Amino acid sequence: MNLDTLGLVESRTIAGGIFLADQMVKAADVKLVRASTICAGRYFIQITGTRSAVETAVACADAAEYPLVGNFVISNVHPDLLRGVGRCQDIPAGDALGVVECKTVAAGVIAADQALKKAEVQLARLVIGQGISGKSYFILNGDITEVTEAVAAARGALDRYLLETVVIPAPDEVVIAALMNKLR
Repeated sequence: MNLDTLGLVESRTIAGGIFLADQMVKAADVKLVRASTICAGRYFIQITGTRSAVETAVACADAAEYPLVGNFVISNVHPDLLRGVGRCQDIPAGDALGVVECKTVAAGVIAADQALKKAEVQLARLVIGQGISGKSYFILNGDITEVTEAVAAARGALDRYLLETVVIPAPDEVVIAALMNKLR
Protein backbone atom coordinates (compact mmCIF):
# COMPACT_ATOMS: atom_id res chain seq x y z
CA MET A 1 0.00 0.00 0.00
CA ASN A 2 1.42 3.40 -0.99
CA LEU A 3 1.03 5.73 1.99
CA ASP A 4 1.79 9.00 0.22
CA THR A 5 -1.40 10.83 1.14
CA LEU A 6 -1.97 12.77 4.37
CA GLY A 7 -5.29 13.65 5.90
CA LEU A 8 -5.38 16.53 8.37
CA VAL A 9 -8.29 17.44 10.59
CA GLU A 10 -8.34 20.21 13.22
CA SER A 11 -11.29 20.01 15.58
CA ARG A 12 -12.38 23.06 17.55
CA THR A 13 -13.00 20.83 20.59
CA ILE A 14 -10.95 18.12 22.24
CA ALA A 15 -13.85 15.76 22.95
CA GLY A 16 -15.13 16.13 19.39
CA GLY A 17 -11.62 15.55 18.04
CA ILE A 18 -11.20 12.32 19.96
CA PHE A 19 -14.54 11.11 18.63
CA LEU A 20 -13.56 12.08 15.08
CA ALA A 21 -10.22 10.26 15.29
CA ASP A 22 -12.05 7.10 16.28
CA GLN A 23 -14.60 7.49 13.49
CA MET A 24 -11.89 8.17 10.91
CA VAL A 25 -9.87 5.03 11.62
CA LYS A 26 -13.07 2.97 11.61
CA ALA A 27 -14.25 4.48 8.31
CA ALA A 28 -11.24 3.49 6.19
CA ASP A 29 -7.95 1.61 6.17
CA VAL A 30 -5.74 4.49 7.32
CA LYS A 31 -2.82 4.80 9.72
CA LEU A 32 -3.27 7.24 12.59
CA VAL A 33 -0.04 9.26 12.71
CA ARG A 34 -1.06 11.78 15.34
CA ALA A 35 -4.13 12.48 17.42
CA SER A 36 -3.51 14.97 20.19
CA THR A 37 -4.44 18.25 21.75
CA ILE A 38 -2.93 21.44 20.52
CA CYS A 39 -3.11 24.90 22.03
CA ALA A 40 -6.26 26.92 22.13
CA GLY A 41 -8.21 23.81 23.18
CA ARG A 42 -8.19 22.20 19.75
CA TYR A 43 -7.50 18.63 18.66
CA PHE A 44 -5.31 17.71 15.69
CA ILE A 45 -5.64 14.46 13.75
CA GLN A 46 -3.14 13.34 11.12
CA ILE A 47 -3.65 10.16 9.11
CA THR A 48 -1.92 8.57 6.16
CA GLY A 49 -2.90 5.94 3.62
CA THR A 50 -3.99 5.60 0.04
CA ARG A 51 -5.72 8.62 -1.44
CA SER A 52 -9.13 6.98 -1.51
CA ALA A 53 -8.87 5.73 2.08
CA VAL A 54 -7.72 9.11 3.37
CA GLU A 55 -10.44 10.94 1.43
CA THR A 56 -13.05 8.58 2.94
CA ALA A 57 -11.79 9.11 6.49
CA VAL A 58 -11.57 12.91 6.16
CA ALA A 59 -15.04 13.05 4.58
CA CYS A 60 -16.33 11.08 7.57
CA ALA A 61 -14.92 13.74 9.93
CA ASP A 62 -16.30 16.55 7.79
CA ALA A 63 -19.78 15.01 7.81
CA ALA A 64 -19.89 14.66 11.59
CA GLU A 65 -21.59 17.32 13.64
CA TYR A 66 -18.46 18.60 15.37
CA PRO A 67 -17.02 22.03 14.52
CA LEU A 68 -13.76 21.95 12.58
CA VAL A 69 -11.06 24.54 12.10
CA GLY A 70 -10.35 22.79 8.81
CA ASN A 71 -9.68 19.53 7.03
CA PHE A 72 -7.37 18.75 4.16
CA VAL A 73 -6.15 15.88 2.00
CA ILE A 74 -2.65 16.16 0.53
CA SER A 75 -1.47 13.61 -2.04
CA ASN A 76 2.05 12.81 -3.20
CA VAL A 77 3.41 14.17 0.06
CA HIS A 78 7.10 14.99 0.07
CA PRO A 79 8.92 12.21 2.01
CA ASP A 80 10.70 14.71 4.29
CA LEU A 81 7.34 15.95 5.47
CA LEU A 82 6.22 12.48 6.49
CA ARG A 83 9.31 12.24 8.71
CA GLY A 84 9.42 15.89 9.76
CA VAL A 85 6.91 16.47 12.54
CA GLY A 86 8.75 17.07 15.80
CA ARG A 87 12.15 16.38 14.26
CA CYS A 88 15.12 18.73 14.47
CA GLN A 89 17.66 18.32 11.69
CA ASP A 90 21.12 19.83 12.00
CA ILE A 91 21.64 22.99 9.96
CA PRO A 92 25.07 23.31 8.34
CA ALA A 93 26.89 26.60 8.89
CA GLY A 94 26.57 28.88 5.89
CA ASP A 95 23.17 27.63 4.80
CA ALA A 96 20.37 30.12 4.50
CA LEU A 97 17.28 29.69 6.66
CA GLY A 98 13.67 30.23 5.73
CA VAL A 99 11.11 30.47 8.51
CA VAL A 100 7.41 30.29 7.72
CA GLU A 101 4.83 30.97 10.46
CA CYS A 102 1.22 29.93 9.91
CA LYS A 103 -2.10 30.57 11.66
CA THR A 104 -3.08 26.88 11.88
CA VAL A 105 -1.42 23.49 12.12
CA ALA A 106 -2.88 22.11 8.91
CA ALA A 107 -1.91 25.21 6.94
CA GLY A 108 1.68 24.79 8.09
CA VAL A 109 1.82 21.16 6.98
CA ILE A 110 0.38 22.05 3.57
CA ALA A 111 2.76 24.98 3.09
CA ALA A 112 5.78 22.90 4.15
CA ASP A 113 4.84 20.25 1.59
CA GLN A 114 4.58 22.88 -1.16
CA ALA A 115 7.92 24.44 -0.19
CA LEU A 116 9.71 21.08 -0.19
CA LYS A 117 8.30 20.18 -3.59
CA LYS A 118 9.23 23.54 -5.13
CA ALA A 119 12.92 23.80 -4.27
CA GLU A 120 15.98 21.82 -3.21
CA VAL A 121 15.81 22.57 0.52
CA GLN A 122 15.85 20.57 3.74
CA LEU A 123 13.13 20.59 6.36
CA ALA A 124 15.09 21.41 9.50
CA ARG A 125 12.12 21.65 11.83
CA LEU A 126 8.33 21.52 11.81
CA VAL A 127 6.54 22.68 14.96
CA ILE A 128 2.81 22.24 15.17
CA GLY A 129 0.31 23.52 17.67
CA GLN A 130 1.51 22.92 21.19
CA GLY A 131 2.90 25.87 23.10
CA ILE A 132 2.30 28.32 20.27
CA SER A 133 -1.43 28.99 20.46
CA GLY A 134 -2.41 26.43 17.85
CA LYS A 135 -0.17 27.95 15.19
CA SER A 136 2.62 26.19 13.31
CA TYR A 137 5.96 27.08 11.85
CA PHE A 138 8.67 25.38 9.92
CA ILE A 139 12.32 26.04 9.19
CA LEU A 140 13.94 25.26 5.87
CA ASN A 141 17.64 25.35 5.11
CA GLY A 142 19.77 25.29 2.00
CA ASP A 143 21.18 27.57 -0.65
CA ILE A 144 19.82 31.15 -0.43
CA THR A 145 18.25 30.98 -3.89
CA GLU A 146 16.51 27.68 -3.17
CA VAL A 147 15.33 28.81 0.28
CA THR A 148 13.92 32.01 -1.19
CA GLU A 149 12.05 30.01 -3.83
CA ALA A 150 10.70 27.56 -1.24
CA VAL A 151 9.50 30.36 1.06
CA ALA A 152 7.76 32.02 -1.88
CA ALA A 153 5.98 28.73 -2.64
CA ALA A 154 4.88 28.47 0.99
CA ARG A 155 3.58 32.05 0.94
CA GLY A 156 1.58 31.25 -2.18
CA ALA A 157 0.05 28.17 -0.56
CA LEU A 158 -0.94 29.94 2.66
CA ASP A 159 -3.04 32.93 1.59
CA ARG A 160 -4.99 34.10 4.66
CA TYR A 161 -3.28 31.51 6.89
CA LEU A 162 0.13 33.20 6.58
CA LEU A 163 1.47 35.09 9.58
CA GLU A 164 5.08 35.83 8.61
CA THR A 165 8.03 34.60 6.57
CA VAL A 166 11.69 35.45 6.75
CA VAL A 167 14.78 34.39 4.82
CA ILE A 168 18.05 34.67 6.72
CA PRO A 169 21.25 34.41 4.68
CA ALA A 170 24.08 32.63 6.57
CA PRO A 171 22.57 32.90 10.07
CA ASP A 172 24.90 33.19 13.04
CA GLU A 173 25.88 29.87 14.64
CA VAL A 174 24.39 30.98 17.97
CA VAL A 175 21.00 31.48 16.33
CA ILE A 176 21.24 28.04 14.70
CA ALA A 177 22.11 26.50 18.09
CA ALA A 178 19.09 28.20 19.68
CA LEU A 179 16.77 26.93 16.95
CA MET A 180 18.04 23.39 17.45
CA ASN A 181 17.81 23.66 21.28
CA LYS A 182 21.59 23.31 21.56
CA LEU A 183 22.57 26.52 23.37
CA ARG A 184 25.23 25.93 26.00
